[in-house]
Amino acid sequence: MILAACAGTFLVVLDVSVVNVALPSMRADLGLSAPALQWVVNAYAIAFSGFMLLGGRASDLFGRKRMFLLGLGVFTIASVAGGLAQEGWQLLAARAAQGLGAAVLSPATLTIVTSAVPEGPARTRAIGTWAAVGAGGGAAGGLVGGLLTDLLDWRWVLLINVPVGALVLVAGAVWIREARTGAGRRLDLPGALLATGGLAAFAYGVVQTEQAGWTTPRTLLPLLGGLALLGAFLVVEDRTAEPLVPLGVFRVRAVSAANAALFVVGSATFSSWFFMTVYAQNVLGYDPLHAGLALMPSSLGVVLGSKVAPRLMPLFGARRLAVGGALTTAAGFAWQSLLDVDGPYLTTIMGPGVTMMVGVGLVLTPLAAMATSGAAPGDAGLVSGLVNTSRTMGGAVGLAVLSTVAAAGAAGSATPEALTAGYALAFRTGAGILLVAAALMLLWLPRPAVPLPTQSRTPAAVQAPGPAPVPVQAQPPTRARGAKRTR
Repeated sequence: MILAACAGTFLVVLDVSVVNVALPSMRADLGLSAPALQWVVNAYAIAFSGFMLLGGRASDLFGRKRMFLLGLGVFTIASVAGGLAQEGWQLLAARAAQGLGAAVLSPATLTIVTSAVPEGPARTRAIGTWAAVGAGGGAAGGLVGGLLTDLLDWRWVLLINVPVGALVLVAGAVWIREARTGAGRRLDLPGALLATGGLAAFAYGVVQTEQAGWTTPRTLLPLLGGLALLGAFLVVEDRTAEPLVPLGVFRVRAVSAANAALFVVGSATFSSWFFMTVYAQNVLGYDPLHAGLALMPSSLGVVLGSKVAPRLMPLFGARRLAVGGALTTAAGFAWQSLLDVDGPYLTTIMGPGVTMMVGVGLVLTPLAAMATSGAAPGDAGLVSGLVNTSRTMGGAVGLAVLSTVAAAGAAGSATPEALTAGYALAFRTGAGILLVAAALMLLWLPRPAVPLPTQSRTPAAVQAPGPAPVPVQAQPPTRARGAKRTR
C-alpha cells in the first residue's frame, strides 16, 4: 500500500520538472511561441496547486482509494493526450489535465501513508520514505527528461507515464484499502470554488511575473484577485456548517507552524534545481543529459536526508531536526552562491548540491510528520492537501521571486559572467530565506513535552545529571474523544 502511494507521488512530482529539458524540442515540433512554451510548465503547476485543497477534502469524503485511482487515471489519460498532441493548445490542455489529476492524487498519497501505520516511529519512517520518493522525483526530472529526449523523442517525456501509471493503478486497486473518514458530510462547493479560484488566480499572477514583472496590470490583477477570493473563502469557511477547511485546524500549533515553515522552505528549495540546471547548461556548457547526470549526487543526497531523518527524530526531536535541516540547507545555498564561470564540478555543483539536498531531506520529514500528527481522522486528507499546497505554492512564489533576483543580478546581460552573478545572487537570497525559515521554526513549532518526575523518584534520581528523554512526536498525547483541547 505504501509502495503504491509512493509511486504515485513520484509520478506527479517528476512531471513538475521532467519537461524542462524537452521544451526546445517541443517548440520546434509544435511551433510554440516563447509564452506558450512557458505555459507547458505553468499549466501543470497552476492546476496542481489550485485544486490541491479540493482533492484533499475529496479523499476524506469519498474515500482515499477512490480518489487515488481517479486522480491517477486522469493523470495517465492526460499523459497520453499530451504525448500524442499535434497542436500547441492540445499539449497545454493535456498539461492542465495532468495537473488536475495530480491535485486529486497527491493528497490521497500522504493520507494513505499516514493511515497505513499507527502514529509513532513507524509512521515517521513511512513519511520519511514518502518524502524521499517525492523529493527524488523532483530531483530525477532533469535526468529522466534528458535521457528520454536525447535517446527517443520529447513525446516520451509524457508517454513514459502511461505504462508506469497503469502498473500503479493495478497495484493501488489490489493493495490499497478503502476508507472514508467524512461519511455523511457534504462537499462545501462555495468554499471549493473560492479556494480553487483564489489559489489558481494567485499562482497565475506569480508565473506572470517572469515575463511582465511585479507591477504591471497583467500581474497585479490576478494576484490581488486571488487574494480577494482567498479572503472571501475565509469568510465563507467561518460561517458554513460543513466547511471545506475547518479554520479550527489552524489552532493546532503543529499544523499551522509546520505549513508556514513548509511554505517558506519550499520558496527557496524548489528553485535550487532550476538554477543548478541552467547554470550547468548556460554557463558550464553541459548538454541536457550531462546536466542531469551532474545533479545525480544531489538527488541521492535528498533521498539520504529523508531516510536518515526518522532515525534522528527520536534523538533530537522533530523541532530541532527541522531547524538543523534548514540551517544545513542554508549552508549549502551559501556555498552554491560562490559558483564561478569555470569552477570545478566538485566544488561548484556536487559539494554544495549534496549539502543543500541532504538538508532538504532532513527538514521535510519532521515538518510533514508534525503537520499530519495534529490532524483529526476526519481531516487527514485535508491536512495532507494543506501540506502539499504549502510546499507547492511556496515553490511557485519562490521561483518567481528568485528568478527576478537573478535577472536583476545579471543586469540584462546574457554573458556567462553576468548569468553567474545573477545565479549567485539568487542563491545568496535563498540562503537568507532559509535562515528566516529556521528562526520561524525555532520560535513557532511546538516544543516537545518533557515528562514530569513521578513521586516515586528520589530527589537524587530527579536531580541526576544527563539529558532528559525527548519523545519522538512533537505533539502532546492523543486526547480522548470528546475531551476539550487545552492550550
